[in-house]
Amino acid sequence: MGRATLDTETHNSGLERAIERPWFLRTIISLIILNAVILGVLTYHASLSPELVHLLELLDHGITWVFAAEILLKLVVYRLHFFKSAWNWFDFIVVGVSLVPGGTAFSVLRALRVLRVLRLLHVVPMMRRITEALMKALPGMGAIFAVLALVTYVAAVMATNMYGNTDNEEVALLFGDLPSSAYSLFQVMTMDGWRFEVVQKVIDDGHPYAWVFFLIFIFIASFAILNLFIALVVDSLAAEQQAILEEGLEDIEDDLEEELETAELGRSAILTAIQEMRAELADLRSVVERQSRD
Repeated sequence: MGRATLDTETHNSGLERAIERPWFLRTIISLIILNAVILGVLTYHASLSPELVHLLELLDHGITWVFAAEILLKLVVYRLHFFKSAWNWFDFIVVGVSLVPGGTAFSVLRALRVLRVLRLLHVVPMMRRITEALMKALPGMGAIFAVLALVTYVAAVMATNMYGNTDNEEVALLFGDLPSSAYSLFQVMTMDGWRFEVVQKVIDDGHPYAWVFFLIFIFIASFAILNLFIALVVDSLAAEQQAILEEGLEDIEDDLEEELETAELGRSAILTAIQEMRAELADLRSVVERQSRD
């Protein structure tokens, strides 16, 4: 029983070393990129020859089974600890969806197999750091979204009251009620044709100074609040980079402490050896002196 357990642990440690090696990671990254290219080419299946489509689909299925084997190896090595990582859950679900048999009932799920490309966010270290920084920034983004929604709601109520009571059908469609006003202001905020499709129509409807209201809204919503998203993401990335640097410094300090401990042990061993040599020399000197007296 003990030997069987030891053999299993030794086998699992060998598998763990194998799946953690750089060549294994590079192979998975290459297959993910190749799979992304194949899925992109398959979108042109109508203009491709049936033989090429069949070959690409075979490659797609083969890569899918390689990914499934990778997940299986990790399950064998890490067992239930595999599911403690959110990234592992993502890999497990995406690969599991890819293994769903083709058919009309599962056509939507089968289309989700392109999500395997997102595994690059996990397996590429730099992408993983950026993604984790963005995830940490989500709570702050929620607060900014709430502020943006509040500003848009207030501006929509004001725009409905100022420009909604009109006989102009185009302006009524833009600001006739609260949802229409919110949608129009969102278009203004994104600056998608805001000048001629929104603001100019309101000005032509008898509101020559309407541009002041819209410029103030653009300044607050676009230039101020939306730029907070950029600041938040940059701050999160900087914090993540600082954490990486601190972690690296801690590793260096640990290495230095280990080296100092090793050097101290070596120094103690050398001093002990010197003391032993001195004792042996003293014994030899006493022996020589006795022999000379005799």
